[in-house]
Amino acid sequence: MHATTPTAPPTNELQDLFGDRMVTGGAELDRVSRDESRAMPEGAALAAVFPESTEEVSAALGWANRHGVKVSVRGTGTGVSGGALAYAGGLVVSLERMNRIMLIDPVNRLAEVQAGVINAELDRAAEDHGLSFAPDPASAEISTIGGNIATNAGGLRCISHGVTRDSVAALEVVLADGSILRTGARTRKNVVGLDLTSLFVGSEGTLGVITSATVRLKPIAPGIPRTFRASFPTVEDAGRAVTAIVNGAQTPEVLELLDARSVQIIETYKPSGLPADGCALLIGQFTGLQAEQAAGDTAQLCREHGAREVVIAEGESLLEARRLANPALNAQGLRVSCDVAVPVGELAAVFRGIERIAEQHGRTISVVAHAGDGNLHPTVEAEDTPQGHAAAEVVIGDITRLALKLGGTISGEHGIGLVKQAELPWQLDEATLHAQQMIKYALDRKNILTPGRGI
Repeated sequence: MHATTPTAPPTNELQDLFGDRMVTGGAELDRVSRDESRAMPEGAALAAVFPESTEEVSAALGWANRHGVKVSVRGTGTGVSGGALAYAGGLVVSLERMNRIMLIDPVNRLAEVQAGVINAELDRAAEDHGLSFAPDPASAEISTIGGNIATNAGGLRCISHGVTRDSVAALEVVLADGSILRTGARTRKNVVGLDLTSLFVGSEGTLGVITSATVRLKPIAPGIPRTFRASFPTVEDAGRAVTAIVNGAQTPEVLELLDARSVQIIETYKPSGLPADGCALLIGQFTGLQAEQAAGDTAQLCREHGAREVVIAEGESLLEARRLANPALNAQGLRVSCDVAVPVGELAAVFRGIERIAEQHGRTISVVAHAGDGNLHPTVEAEDTPQGHAAAEVVIGDITRLALKLGGTISGEHGIGLVKQAELPWQLDEATLHAQQMIKYALDRKNILTPGRGI
């Protein structure tokens, strides 16, 4: 007997609805089938659609649910966990055309946006009203609000403003069967029913498709920001300084750490006068009327913890090096990175552990960290071969287990997606995993939304 190939469901209904906003092949389908992760799509998608309204998303999911078609959801594809990869014979729902800022309410400090609005564009629109959108992932210039919410994205300003969840007031979500629900409220307080907003934030497209959001805005701090850069002989010294700063009286807007290898790579990529003496760098920023005093006090604290040199400047200039980290690392060729987090008090210990892991495996590891909240991005240099990939993954696994041993987590901000799926049982017990699956089943009986990823 010969196995039969499943018959692809008819797409004429989708074609009638989306017209030229549906593609079934070619470069455009290939583009929206990938993300920035090291994983690859399992096969060619049946089609991709580009809705412009919640109602169109509802129609697309209703069609997929009736025909049992797997759905991947995509913003601009900046995710690095493989969560937006297309499924073989699946449907890609791209929200990039749902890009309207529908309302900015400066009195209540709220904005209502479609899911495809670019993070930095919302921030700039809010700035016209003396406000800002606090979540600040490294991909802010190209990532979408919907994607940020779906992954509960972090970023540079988490130490002072929290993660994306802390800025979300309400959501509009389309469930797997096409039904539309709305969560949350425009009020600061709201204890009506279960907190479904928090349930969908960080759910990585597994429970529903976020189509619009009401998000909280914050006033722009008065005065001129002050940024400091401190160089330390070892990354452990820098980690101890971070613990002291976080437990001090002044909370920085930003507190980032680059180990010596990362500094070297960034300086090679774009020379800007970074210290070339093998030091780790701690870069922080203060805002508000007391920024100058706070930066000065923190600079002294860094010196007391072994800093060799401390520089203070107005504005954003000293932060440029940190924002160059991702493109500089990418320009180095194949590097396998991960996203872990530990309690801030364990930073020195995790850096020591990563150095031991590098020695044990004979691999060069560079680390960039959102040090103020304990979120690290170690990156392993590897050969562009199957053997090089596999060896790097072993190193990443050891780093992840180290983070867990220190009371940390397998992901601080990038999410689980496909890349970290096998690591879930390392952190979550069987009962917790089962509870997540029960929630998934209750909302997506046919398991069409981002199956096999996230949870």
